[in-house]
Amino acid sequence: AIMTKKFENPRCEFCNPGDNSLFNTLNKETKGEISAGKGCNFYKKSQIIFYEGNNPFGIYCVNSGKIKIYKISENGKEQIIRFAKEGDILGYRSLISGEPYRASAETLTDSILCFIPKEILFNLIETNRPFSLKFMQFLCAELGAAESRMLNLSQKPVTERLAEVLLILREKFGLEPDNKTIKVNLTREDLANFVGTATETIVRLLKELREKKLIDVDGRKIKLIDINGLVKLGKVFD
Repeated sequence: AIMTKKFENPRCEFCNPGDNSLFNTLNKETKGEISAGKGCNFYKKSQIIFYEGNNPFGIYCVNSGKIKIYKISENGKEQIIRFAKEGDILGYRSLISGEPYRASAETLTDSILCFIPKEILFNLIETNRPFSLKFMQFLCAELGAAESRMLNLSQKPVTERLAEVLLILREKFGLEPDNKTIKVNLTREDLANFVGTATETIVRLLKELREKKLIDVDGRKIKLIDINGLVKLGKVFD
């Protein structure tokens, strides 16, 4: 039911996944081998890619689109852990640790994802040293980011968290040509689920940030008017 239209599978050799991509270390020949063994699918907006509790059989690489990765808490509330875009990979942690997925992934926009089977990935890790080193660095960086985020969620007041989240979104998705508008359309609920608060709190805080001339809001689009002000407010020190 996922495939609505036939499309050409994106080829790894011609894919430009970005500077931080895991696959940067690979030569064209190796990328060709991955290409031959992977599968690709087109997902409509708001489709589930995998569910928490399912077993992974490979990793997903985002060719295009935007994805949210989230958990459902005891009381049924969604908690967004992170977002993914072109060049990002999903499901690698569970695959490496041999556990079921500890979160679910859902598309925020129409997306194309490539699925690289476990055998191909494990073979790369075993036979390709630069790749396995890059993979370890990648896992450590992700772990560090997750730890500092958990710390902030538990210790920062919610206004500071929102300011920080807006900066995280800017870094993750970039800005539109006006150099102000964050290049992602999130519902107020998704924003609240990422900040870790109630939707009505987010609505109120966005209004406050707007009144302080730190941001401007147009529907789901958020413009960052005063980056330095947000950095101060979020107490973000790089």
